[in-house]
Amino acid sequence: MIYSLDKINEMADGDQDFVNSVISVFLEEVPQDLEDLESAIASMDYENVYKLAHKIKPNVDLLGMEQTRATALEIETLGKSSANSAEIAEKFPLLKKDVLQVISELKKDFDL
Repeated sequence: MIYSLDKINEMADGDQDFVNSVISVFLEEVPQDLEDLESAIASMDYENVYKLAHKIKPNVDLLGMEQTRATALEIETLGKSSANSAEIAEKFPLLKKDVLQVISELKKDFDL
């Protein structure tokens, strides 16, 4: 398991509906954001690379995915300059692999 519900549980204060809601929003938004980020990288749309990595970052942070958050932050920072396209292309597969793994685990763990 590469995610942790500690932060969400702390915020939820025992409210399981809140936890389920956060997980549902993650599963609705993050796959699309990831797909859009991949497209932005492919089309060298660095403004959107920056924005989408920035948007993904707090979602993975909420699930305690520190390494994935760090990768999203790196992509976000690299997205500020088109000179970093090779580094972005190198780091994105790591982000994608982790996010897809967590999506799969969450769907299984929460029967979604």
